[in-house]
Amino acid sequence: MQAIVLVGGEGTRLRPLTSAVPKPALTLVDRPFLAYMIEWLAAHGVTEAVLACGFLPDVLQEALGEGEHAGVKLTYVTEPDRRGTAGAIRFAADALGDDLDERFLALNGDVLTDLDLTALMDAHAEREARATIALHPVEDSAAYGLVSVDGEGGVTEFVEKTGEAVPGEVNAGAYFLERSVLDLIPPDREVSIEREVFPHLVGDGLSALRLDGYWMDIGTPARYLQATWDILEGAVATLVEPTGPGMHVDPGAEIAESAVIGPRAVIGAGCRLEPGVEVRESVLLDGCVAGMGARIDRSILSAGAEVEPGATLEGAVVGRNESVPAS
Repeated sequence: MQAIVLVGGEGTRLRPLTSAVPKPALTLVDRPFLAYMIEWLAAHGVTEAVLACGFLPDVLQEALGEGEHAGVKLTYVTEPDRRGTAGAIRFAADALGDDLDERFLALNGDVLTDLDLTALMDAHAEREARATIALHPVEDSAAYGLVSVDGEGGVTEFVEKTGEAVPGEVNAGAYFLERSVLDLIPPDREVSIEREVFPHLVGDGLSALRLDGYWMDIGTPARYLQATWDILEGAVATLVEPTGPGMHVDPGAEIAESAVIGPRAVIGAGCRLEPGVEVRESVLLDGCVAGMGARIDRSILSAGAEVEPGATLEGAVVGRNESVPAS
């Protein structure tokens, strides 16, 4: 089973965390964010993930490595320019050529989820669909377009963002596609699968299936922190092993005996916390330093950041190798 994963975005809403690191390569607890998706795919029988890269592809490849991850073969392709969701799928498929399966998964690589992909694939086969969309229920659909389906799971309508905080079922960014769908995607240009491809398939083999479970786009610092706590507290199924309740402290971190950590904290490899430091509901990525008496609350520190002695951080996001002085 193959999956094409779209990982070309720049993650602008997460800057400065993503200024020099593509969002899929950003560390989430103890591994690159994209590793969670690869491990999720592996649990549903995927044996090859084709990563359609765009922004800083070399950094992404270095983070995930060559060869395979979690038993899934990794194949990297880099778009020469912006292709959109459908255009990126077509570009990756063309790169595979005859090695592409007759049906395959296509996924947006910017969500943390444990939805049941096996159920999606089974429904697709049973309905003899051309494309099947994973839907996820949300309480507030203001920021999403809604998808309407009939009693047999056929898609009848796409509703654009309404701006109203009403419940509904939204496109979860996971699709099971027949290879013939590629014929609807013009090559070598930007094409949206949501706006330009799927509407043509309504009434002609477009199916959808509601999948309950965990699903979150970590595109903002607040969501990044929430996803971190959800992983550590077991709200989403992952392979992460917390080192304490709501905690993950790398064994290579140097922590003074009088430092106070938690509730909720991630302390990365090579971090140094001096005496009197307090870290609460915060993430310190690899190599961060917190000077004597510093207080860090509800904040995210990129790799190599330094908080000087006596400084206080509340709700801050600190860039790579930046220094935060005491006020």
